[in-house]
Amino acid sequence: MVTFTGDTGLAAEIAALVNHVYAEAEEGLWLDGAARTSEAEVADLIEAGQIAVVRSDERVVGAVRIQQLSDSLGEFGMLVAAPQERGTGVGRKLVAFAEQWGRDRGLSHMQLELLVPQTWKHPVKEFLRGWYTRIGYRVVRTGDLGEDYPALVPRLACPCDFLVFHKDL
Repeated sequence: MVTFTGDTGLAAEIAALVNHVYAEAEEGLWLDGAARTSEAEVADLIEAGQIAVVRSDERVVGAVRIQQLSDSLGEFGMLVAAPQERGTGVGRKLVAFAEQWGRDRGLSHMQLELLVPQTWKHPVKEFLRGWYTRIGYRVVRTGDLGEDYPALVPRLACPCDFLVFHKDL
């Protein structure tokens, strides 16, 4: 079941899951020791009502951040499924939840961003690009990390861009 969480006690569990999954999914993109998120950031997102989770036996097995960017555009990010849950539909359930959340607010498009290395093909990123495309997302632009997220650039292990995907809802 996907639900928004109002329990800030989950922040540490969600942050640990996100950092664990992203350590593998973005291996080689970041300098050693770089974490995707922190407990404090996740607690803030929970408080803002921007985190939805999937639970199994009271454990968080998946999470996604959802936010409204404009009158017509929503965005999801920080999408994770616990490694032991891969292939069980957790990610698809979270994306479907995010898209329905957008429709319920009258949004016409959903956006996601995918960080990709400029000079080599990362196997997880290539898998995700294909998966997002199969579920209806299309690249609308390639962003420059230095322009959009300048604070992240010093933490990169290699030059990266990010692909901005949109899907009509």
